[in-house]
Amino acid sequence: MSSRDRTRAELVEVAAELLATAGPDAVTTRSVALAAGVQAPTIYRLFGDKSGLLDAVVEYGFASYMARKHLDPDSDPVESLRAGCELHVGFGLANPELFRLMHTALRTPQGRAAATGAGVLQARVHRVAEAGRLRVTERRAVELIQAVGTGVVFTLIDQAEDERDDTLADTAWESVSAAILTDHSTAAVTGPAAAAVTLRAALPDLTALTPAERALLGDWLDRIAELQRVPG
Repeated sequence: MSSRDRTRAELVEVAAELLATAGPDAVTTRSVALAAGVQAPTIYRLFGDKSGLLDAVVEYGFASYMARKHLDPDSDPVESLRAGCELHVGFGLANPELFRLMHTALRTPQGRAAATGAGVLQARVHRVAEAGRLRVTERRAVELIQAVGTGVVFTLIDQAEDERDDTLADTAWESVSAAILTDHSTAAVTGPAAAAVTLRAALPDLTALTPAERALLGDWLDRIAELQRVPG
């Protein structure tokens, strides 16, 4: 690692620590420079301005988050999905200010880290679909999990710790799982929508079809799956 990269990493870590201990208002170029023992112009040279520094902190946050999101290909797909959701909530509660910044900052080129996190969730959902356990489209499932999971974290970190509802995350998961998963613990598929989702997940392996035929079949299967609405 070059001296420049090392200084940059140290400044990001200092900014992240100030964010965690004193809140976003404490993260100024002056305070970060002082805590890191460098001159303020160093921050402008490396990050452009405070916004650039905060973008780097967001990237740092997603990198820390991703370091925990290991995907075990041999694990039960549904249990793996639930474990990923629990990790999401746990990370947010352990890093409330960083989590808030990560999910409210404007998307920048550093947003690639966020896309990587979404990719892990998509991979977990895809395994559930392949196992015949998904009753809605993969896209619908990902969107629901993201919306509910992030909403749960924001709700919990806004509550006083001594008044925090420890059952909220489990209740939210039960609601989401009822909406997106089949009722069976086996790979049995019931209903046309669930069957369509399962076959859709296997499309890349259907090499007997041409790419155009797979695309057309995928469109048909998506339309069938969309007929299954989330229970209201």
